[in-house]
Amino acid sequence: MASHLDLEEQEQLEQLKAFWKRYGNLITWLLTLVLLAFAGWTGWEYWQREQAVKAATMYDELDRAVKAGDADKAGRVLGDLKERFPRTTYAAQAALLAAKVQLDKDQVDAARASLSWAAESAAETEYRDIARLRLAGLQTDAKQYDEASKTLDGVKGIEFAALVADRRGDLALLTGKPDQAKAEYQKAYAAMDPKIDYRRVIEAKLASLGVAAPEQPASAAKGGKS
Repeated sequence: MASHLDLEEQEQLEQLKAFWKRYGNLITWLLTLVLLAFAGWTGWEYWQREQAVKAATMYDELDRAVKAGDADKAGRVLGDLKERFPRTTYAAQAALLAAKVQLDKDQVDAARASLSWAAESAAETEYRDIARLRLAGLQTDAKQYDEASKTLDGVKGIEFAALVADRRGDLALLTGKPDQAKAEYQKAYAAMDPKIDYRRVIEAKLASLGVAAPEQPASAAKGGKS
């Protein structure tokens, strides 16, 4: 009996050796690749977290500079953020924040540069759109009307449609196209949420052109209730 079991075990051992000889290298490589992939993913996750923490620290530093009204320091910190962590949300937010304090301190060229970077390089579409809207405003103030129009062309988010139309209305009015301005302001008024106070500004613009704002349907005024 013992001899029979020994022979059976020996046969199984020989089969295992043959199997491993044939497929051992392949199995080893597959296991190695799986382990490397797992290690790589884990390392990437860790690196991403580290990047976010460092970027957040720099953003906090910029925020303190903005609150202190130090536009120069805000610009320097933004430069570091753009260089080291350009694809983070913090970099996009920092560019918008830096532009604000730069404008407050009459550093118009620096503000334009900050907004231009965000408009082209921000990781998230919404931040690019916000930057383009603000940049178009600066270009309009500088009477760079063609540039402002092209900048507005880049705003794709539907949630910004009303503001884009409002900006286009301003451009049309400034370039002597009152009929086009009316149409754009009407479009902006219709697209903007009635709860937003800025809608009254658009209404005033229409009134200055001798146009009454469209009456809001009763159902919409009641929040859609019948």
